[in-house]
Amino acid sequence: MHPQASEITPRALVENRRQALQHLLLGAGTLATPWAIGQTQALGKLPALAHKPSQVPGAQALDKPSAYQDATGYNNFYEFGTDKSDPAANAHTLKTTPWTVDIEGLVKKPGRWALEDLMALGAMEERIYRLRCVEGWSMVIPWVGFSLAELIRKVEPLGSAKFVEFVSLADPKTMPFVGSRMLQWPYTEGLRLDEALHPLTLLAFGMYGEVLPKQNGAPLRLVVPWKYGFKSAKSIVKIRFTEKQPATAWNQAAPQEYGFYSNVNPAVDHPRWSQASERRLGEDGLLAKRRKTLPFNGYEAQVASLYTGMDLKKYY
Repeated sequence: MHPQASEITPRALVENRRQALQHLLLGAGTLATPWAIGQTQALGKLPALAHKPSQVPGAQALDKPSAYQDATGYNNFYEFGTDKSDPAANAHTLKTTPWTVDIEGLVKKPGRWALEDLMALGAMEERIYRLRCVEGWSMVIPWVGFSLAELIRKVEPLGSAKFVEFVSLADPKTMPFVGSRMLQWPYTEGLRLDEALHPLTLLAFGMYGEVLPKQNGAPLRLVVPWKYGFKSAKSIVKIRFTEKQPATAWNQAAPQEYGFYSNVNPAVDHPRWSQASERRLGEDGLLAKRRKTLPFNGYEAQVASLYTGMDLKKYY
């Protein structure tokens, strides 16, 4: 059967995609734009990603970035195993090209986006964000991407859209723990629409000046710095706009432990441990003095207004 004309991608569009990707990736044989080098130099482990320093308030953490080996060797990515070292050991099987993301639900412009088209949508910025895990450890990571709001404005949500759902890849052929009974697959997460539109909410394509390592959620992931790390969905393949609050993976698995909002709140303990303090990876070993956990992970000035009047112990 021959394809219809409407099913064939125009040659000009394909060439434009290639040109856009060449300008974004500073690998062998590509040219850097004048703003290519941001605050963090590429490490040379993966293709470099052109970026500039971000001007978004709160995007330049005062904390020193964590070591690359800590950020890439100590991860939660349960599709590849439950031990913190499993993702780095197992994620090499993940196939990230070609990659598409489906936009669905209550939007004027649903459709399927190729990765290179998403990357060309906004100017890549470096944002140095704290990452706080619900288990009590934290990192500081220089991410590369742009505000999710850029994509949201492009697809034009309907007035009835109140939430955004994010769906991760669930491929048992390349993700050995997909199918385990720990979670319902695929992994899903969600934000209220105003949270998703906040300038700090990042659609990330890289870290440390390079494209994302597979164990960190390649080829694109969410980064919501004022929430616990599990809210930042990895390896996203679908973004859906809904009127009702979407079900999320950890909230379905253990609703008494993982609420929908999951804002970093030192006053609300996890049922099995305190959230009042945290351990920064790489700081003088396991015996280092723990840090005091900051409300909203230190981003209170930027995001607290999103929750005015809400009981943040009830809506944890």
